[in-house]
Amino acid sequence: MTGNNSFQAPAPKPRLYYGYIVVAASFIIMVLAQGLYIVFGIFFNPLLEEFDWSRAVISGAYSLSSIIQGVLGIAMGGLVDRFGARSVVAVCGVFMGAGYLLMSQVNTVWQLYLFYGVIVGIGMSGLWVPLLSPISRWFVDRRSMMTGIVMSGMTIGGVVAPLVVSRLIVACDWRQTFLIIGGVSLFVIVVFAQFLRRDRGRLAPSSRGTAKDAPTKSSPAVTGYDLKEAAQTFQFWLCLAILFCFGYAILAIAVHLVPHIAGLGISEVSAAGVLAVNGGVGIIGNIFVGGVIGDRIGNRKVLLIGFALAIASLVWLLPSRDLWQFHLFAVVLGIAAGSIGTSESPLVARLFGLKNHGLFYGIFVLGFTVGGAAGPFMTGYVYDLTGSYHNAFLTCIAFMVTGFILSVFLRPTPKVGTEL
Repeated sequence: MTGNNSFQAPAPKPRLYYGYIVVAASFIIMVLAQGLYIVFGIFFNPLLEEFDWSRAVISGAYSLSSIIQGVLGIAMGGLVDRFGARSVVAVCGVFMGAGYLLMSQVNTVWQLYLFYGVIVGIGMSGLWVPLLSPISRWFVDRRSMMTGIVMSGMTIGGVVAPLVVSRLIVACDWRQTFLIIGGVSLFVIVVFAQFLRRDRGRLAPSSRGTAKDAPTKSSPAVTGYDLKEAAQTFQFWLCLAILFCFGYAILAIAVHLVPHIAGLGISEVSAAGVLAVNGGVGIIGNIFVGGVIGDRIGNRKVLLIGFALAIASLVWLLPSRDLWQFHLFAVVLGIAAGSIGTSESPLVARLFGLKNHGLFYGIFVLGFTVGGAAGPFMTGYVYDLTGSYHNAFLTCIAFMVTGFILSVFLRPTPKVGTEL
């Protein structure tokens, strides 16, 4: 041995990028939390039969929960920016589980509004923005794709939860069903929240899983708007209005679709199956349209595609009377909703940067939830007045058309300047 040849140890295999673990944990929590939240309409008729409350009164509890989760979602987004998602999601998981457990004991309207409207609403406030906002920090060039994977948890939950919950109500009754879903959600959310580690400033992986896109002074990873600056841009108010329109229509349909179909003489289990189809095909909108296509053509164009599909599906819904027609409606609307929903968080990053992403996304989700509060309540109120969902569904179409028109006018912000 002359010493001229130096030994080179083999390069260590790269460890799994922790961002993927964050995606997996967020996905599981999303499946459970959003899947259980969307099935409120399945409890509609059992509550009507037992208490003889009006549809507007029952819808009002869902509307109150939407308002509370929207308002508190702003604070939750700010807390995530400052402290990370782990503790925020865990605490909100406790509230959500407790709210469902208490719903098993409801006997009066004020209990319905406290247990579901307030306590479940508090829980849900930390189970949307805190799950999606960190994805924009962990990933750069695969941001829409990873957001779509987490969002697909909602659509998978939308497939599984209606089928499971509707059968649990038949087998156990609605009170026992609330006990079961309360215990399961409390355990699962708190456990998987522990994997939501805060990003310690590591670089996001490229499409091949290697670090790239180091932050620069002009990068949206280190630049971004403050709230006062953002509020002076027309894009800020456009985003609020767009998500309000989307929330009004999509949550009005989510709450009232099962009662509408059942009112036409179709069994509630079959009607719940339509809701499940709507959730299942949303995976296509989440991962393929909002994720893969969104990374290629931009999030604004995906918004336009989503709103166009939603308008077409609601026009089809109006004269539908047969089960196959409702399934076709559910397929188209599911793709539309998945596409729009996946585009929200990446679009906020492209418009306003990552400096206060959680805060801004929380504000825009408030626009969605305020619309989501108004939609179910007004739809139930119109039905109580007219005995029909026809005019209420026409209103949903009008809001979707408005959302499409407003999306046409979205442009990049001067400070960030990223293509939309």
